[in-house]
Amino acid sequence: MRVLDLGGTPTFWRTAPQRPAHVTVVNTIPTLAADEPWIDVVVADACGLQVTAQAYDLVVSNSLLEHIVPADRRGQLADVIRAAADRYWVQTPNRYFPIEPHWLFPAFQFLPFGARVLVTRTWPLGHRHDRDRQRAVELVNEVELIGSDEMRRLFPDAEIWVERFLGLPKSLVAIRGGATTSG
Repeated sequence: MRVLDLGGTPTFWRTAPQRPAHVTVVNTIPTLAADEPWIDVVVADACGLQVTAQAYDLVVSNSLLEHIVPADRRGQLADVIRAAADRYWVQTPNRYFPIEPHWLFPAFQFLPFGARVLVTRTWPLGHRHDRDRQRAVELVNEVELIGSDEMRRLFPDAEIWVERFLGLPKSLVAIRGGATTSG
């Protein structure tokens, strides 16, 4: 299987329980590297990626969609995903889960912008905090969670699966299993 991983890392694939024949990881992080002949790393913006139609067997994108801002760029990413393979698996945190997963702060995504910047500068949990105001503004601007309606608009040909935590919808996953045959 040839896999295109948008926003992923080689480390994920090294530790995966099943190894595909080949993985192409696309990320904007220039320090990612892979020595394995079955993993290629491409430093690029996934929204503008030029792929040959159906060049891959599967596209995987885990927690990238919410980092694609503004919203119109998410449509570009969805177009790349659909063009690259018949099958895809696209996961994103659910906007309506009560704890924002990047900040680990209750209802962070519903706060006014200034309050989100203040939380980013003072809240010690999560992995997006910085005391510097300008950097805090950048961190807040880099994440915009989406809900199931937008996920359905982006991936109308997919099944939307809801991952739950304590019964609450934590994440959304768009899954398309590929062309089916009839007969």
